[in-house]
Amino acid sequence: MPSQPLQHVFPKVSNYDPEWVRQHSMGENVLFNLESLTKSLELKPGMRVLDLGCGKAISSIFLAKEFGVDVWAVDNAISASDNYQRILDAGCEGKVTPLEADARALPFAEEYFDVVIVVDSYTYFGTDEKYLPYIARFLKPEGYLAIVDVCFTKEIDSLEQVPDFLREDYQKYWYFIHTVDWWRKLWEKTGLVHIEAAQELEEAQHVREQYVKDFEKEGQPDPFAKALHLDNQNFVSFFKLIGRRTQKTAYLQNYKKETKK
Repeated sequence: MPSQPLQHVFPKVSNYDPEWVRQHSMGENVLFNLESLTKSLELKPGMRVLDLGCGKAISSIFLAKEFGVDVWAVDNAISASDNYQRILDAGCEGKVTPLEADARALPFAEEYFDVVIVVDSYTYFGTDEKYLPYIARFLKPEGYLAIVDVCFTKEIDSLEQVPDFLREDYQKYWYFIHTVDWWRKLWEKTGLVHIEAAQELEEAQHVREQYVKDFEKEGQPDPFAKALHLDNQNFVSFFKLIGRRTQKTAYLQNYKKETKK
């Protein structure tokens, strides 16, 4: 069972088998990050939620069970059939729909979702300045795009600024990581979303410590866990960024026209 402090910080996640969560998390504890994110969201039963980059779909199962929302679990690297079996085993058939699809080629109608949630994967595609206008198409006006992911506490603008503990793996795993402020500015300048939250997770230290412990137990090499273990200045952290889609704008309408040419 989780320790008492973790039960206090993550009361919802504490009801799930930690071994099951660890086995199906592709990196740090996905449900820790997700519960941290949902503390800033008002999810209601019946909402349509896109869980983009869902991995092994336990984040989707969590959303359906804890909030009663209808979830589309989308990932391009994990078999939809495997995710469907996990969904069945969790008793979420009819509440979670698994799909294999690329984040840049989604098979949904425009303005279909109330909320798009991206846990631990937005950094892989969202640094493209054109991605926010693309994903915003699938949100209803006033709908929410909410991400939680890894960040730096200081921006790296050149290789000379890379901390020593990141140098070995920086050009493989870390070059696309940025600060919260970098992400906030990327979203704000589009005019497509109103920023509701842009901050480091209050629970970041718990996520860090547990991630390192999990990989120490398994004895498997992991560049991310190694970096967290060596990071004695909290240079690496976790953040949440939540934007509420504005009403239809000329910018979004023009983007739709351009993509249809």
